[in-house]
Amino acid sequence: MNIQETYTSLGLSDFEYDRILELMGRPPNYLELSLFSVMWSEHCGYKNSRPLLRRFPNTGPRVLQGPGENAGVIEVGEGWALAFKMESHNHPSAVEPYEGAATGVGGIIRDVIAMGARPVALLNALRFGPLDDERNRYLFREVVRGIGGYGNAIGVPTVGGEVEFSPAYSGNPLVNAMCVGLIRADEVVRAKAEAGEGNLVVLFGAKTGRDGIHGATFASDELTEESEAKRSNVQVGDPFAGKMLIECSLRLLERNLLVALQDLGAAGIASSASEMAARGGVGIELDAEKVPLREEGMEAWEVVISESQERMLAVVEPEKADEVLKVCERYELDAAVVGRVTSHGELRVFDNGEPIGSVPAEALADAPVYEREVRRPAYLDGAHRFDPDALPEPDDYNEVLLRMLAHPNLCSRASVYEQYDSEVGSDTVVRPGADAAVLRIKGTKLGFAVTADVSGRHCYLDPRGGGAAAVAEAYRNLSCVGAEPVALTDCLNFGSPEKPDGYYGLSECVDGMAEACEVLGTPVVSGNVSLFNETERGAIYPTPAVGMVGVFEDVSRHATPGFKREGDMVVHLGDYRPTLAGSDYLEIVHGKVAGKPEQPRLPREKEYADLVKSLVAEGIVDTAHDVSGGGLAVALAEMSITGGIGMTFDRVEVEPMLSGRRGDQALFGECGGHFVVAVPEERWDALQEALGGVPYDQIGRTGGDRLDVPGLLDVAVDDLRAAHERDLFEQHAPEGGHLG
Repeated sequence: MNIQETYTSLGLSDFEYDRILELMGRPPNYLELSLFSVMWSEHCGYKNSRPLLRRFPNTGPRVLQGPGENAGVIEVGEGWALAFKMESHNHPSAVEPYEGAATGVGGIIRDVIAMGARPVALLNALRFGPLDDERNRYLFREVVRGIGGYGNAIGVPTVGGEVEFSPAYSGNPLVNAMCVGLIRADEVVRAKAEAGEGNLVVLFGAKTGRDGIHGATFASDELTEESEAKRSNVQVGDPFAGKMLIECSLRLLERNLLVALQDLGAAGIASSASEMAARGGVGIELDAEKVPLREEGMEAWEVVISESQERMLAVVEPEKADEVLKVCERYELDAAVVGRVTSHGELRVFDNGEPIGSVPAEALADAPVYEREVRRPAYLDGAHRFDPDALPEPDDYNEVLLRMLAHPNLCSRASVYEQYDSEVGSDTVVRPGADAAVLRIKGTKLGFAVTADVSGRHCYLDPRGGGAAAVAEAYRNLSCVGAEPVALTDCLNFGSPEKPDGYYGLSECVDGMAEACEVLGTPVVSGNVSLFNETERGAIYPTPAVGMVGVFEDVSRHATPGFKREGDMVVHLGDYRPTLAGSDYLEIVHGKVAGKPEQPRLPREKEYADLVKSLVAEGIVDTAHDVSGGGLAVALAEMSITGGIGMTFDRVEVEPMLSGRRGDQALFGECGGHFVVAVPEERWDALQEALGGVPYDQIGRTGGDRLDVPGLLDVAVDDLRAAHERDLFEQHAPEGGHLG
């Protein structure tokens, strides 16, 4: 293999190889080329997305740490803070779904540990192809098993998330994992190798093997038929070792034994060491032969870029090294001094005392940046030529509602989240199934809420509006439970940025998200970019997953979506401007993904959501739900199903709801910025006073065992539940079988 074939096989371009020659002043050897390959991959280097990410706001009154570290950190109060981040494990999960998903969970947990925080909550955002395909069913089942298998065993509750299905994700599932950790605000750790020649580099955790070698490069390429042969690029996780790693890391930090701490994920020791050196403006020398191995015959280049799981890298003062090793031994973890901090600014690798590679640390950590050509996709013109009046109106709205509630994109996710332990640690206040999960902070009245949201279909039809809508949806969900939305992390899942129409979707979504973050006051404090999500069939929908965190001053004041009492007044808040463009109804009932969805009106989104939050915080409302996928009818059905109580729509309010609209548009049309709340009659005056000038309608009352919208819908709650609670793993199995 000649040199061009070598660097091309490692994912480097001609331009990048020429730049390496310029930086080094000589041809690199294979180890050095491998270091550049993994560190300059899209997965590690963000070379196609860094210019776009600068558009995000990343500061705010509660932000203690923004982008640039292992996770973002926000202040909660009373000296407490939350560290959180979201990352993808898409390509590994496509070829080895159980281990891909499991190690995705393990990796995001280590990002939070590296900040000095104890992981206290996990979420996930998942996308798969339709469940009538056997391969998609297999991927779905195994990914869910992998998430549960790792999260349950490691003792961190999985409290929320989302999952949807579309042909756009066939063969290229999205597996995004989010972790939230709790820490004292004055104890946040940074991954920075402080100046101090002679400080030691300690590797601790599991032994190093060949799993995951060049995994970062694999994660930065399109999926093809040959991807199945790259199973060795997928790491294998060990949740027991992961649990020991959590406790050991926190113990070391508690005893003030570490100068800096960094997790080992993509690109392994090479990534962690070069990033720590670059941040600290120092050099690091690594002794490959001192790394504890679980496989014989590993070459030095394999050792330094292996992505074996459950490992951390620490910088330690020499006099504390023996104590660090003893603590690791107590937790049954392998540990060794594998290097030292120097002042020369290089990442140098030695093998048995001989130098075998040396690269400037800053060069590794500073991948080339590309600003790609942008071209509006031609499909948008056709998709936006949508005439809802050309659709046939339903003959039976009851049947349509039941059909929508049973669809995989709208039905209950209980069959998924019941495989996860959502209550380990005993701090979960609101479990999965609500608009957002709620957790307490022990010993205080404080709490926090977390949610994950995105609509790939919306972003496909209108990338800028869809990006903004994803942020607004997360903001609404946190407000519905009564939390103050504070900041977000994201995972930007897109196709190839090298294709102008693909880069258009990425650029436009980022612009929409950035605008929403500015208006809503929710800065982006961490995140991940996953590009090249394509197969031979084409690219996925633009899918920017948003994980948002909110805080409570008093976590006992929270709301949930289920109706709670007979006779409560049901009130619709906000603008009612439903459209069928880009709606779940349009796709489920008519098989169309078309139209231009309603543009988010961000100032009003904030005004109405903040109102709902204050209603909950003041104790006026304990039942709230935002209206999103499936429209008003699905929102009301979900509230009835969850609470086990029916609701009758006021006959007088039906005509204004229709107001020149078709019945399907009124019931199932979608738009942002509106909510349904329910209050007892004795709180009606307080609610009206609090609403001020916000538009609202008292649309009906709770009671009975049916959802009744006179002239349109009349369905028993038991029938709604039967449709909604069908098992996702059973309902689309082949005839005569199941998904197990």
